[in-house]
Amino acid sequence: MVLRMSLDAKATVKIGQFSRKGKNRLVIKAADHDFQAKETMTPYGILLPDHNRLYLYCTQGRVTSDFISDCITDCWQQIQMEQPQVQTLLLYQDNGPENHSRRTQFMYRMTQFADETDLTIRLAYYPPYHSKYNPIERVWSALEQHWNGSLLDSVEAVLGFAQTMTWQKMKPTVKLVTGIYETGKKLSLKAMALLEERFEREEGLEKWFVQIRPLMPQNP
Repeated sequence: MVLRMSLDAKATVKIGQFSRKGKNRLVIKAADHDFQAKETMTPYGILLPDHNRLYLYCTQGRVTSDFISDCITDCWQQIQMEQPQVQTLLLYQDNGPENHSRRTQFMYRMTQFADETDLTIRLAYYPPYHSKYNPIERVWSALEQHWNGSLLDSVEAVLGFAQTMTWQKMKPTVKLVTGIYETGKKLSLKAMALLEERFEREEGLEKWFVQIRPLMPQNP
């Protein structure tokens, strides 16, 4: 059985008294200039399109390969008991700098994830200018409409709006990720060459479709 996951990060949200050009029934005074925000937050979403389940991970740090991988791992840990028949995860993603199929740290983490969970991981990437077809993009539109006209002046406010939005009449699971992730991590050319031997890249579309099978258990 294949479980589809749609993944992407929303544009970074500035936290402060900033006008979002929306409408609100209450009169709220907001800054009419886009001053530099002291704090920001980036929501990262994982949507299960076949189940209308939504998981939102919010971070004030960088969205790195390790951050994305940890979100995928956490999401699977939450749902694996409900999905005992799943043997393959199909991940729909944009071809971003931290998660594309040539990003060594991300591919290392996905291979590690496959081995630890005994799952086959299929990576499917949308080409440039086609990210709107990724189902998670519709979630960001719904979230923008939900907090339209409101002030996101604190971390709690951002999390609160994320928790009270609905997707297909269901509320998302929302987590604040507080860990600090190191940027710029990568494998050596030799290590990546060894890892590449395990990747099954679609002929002619090697960059866009990759399958990673878990290691076969060794005989005792």
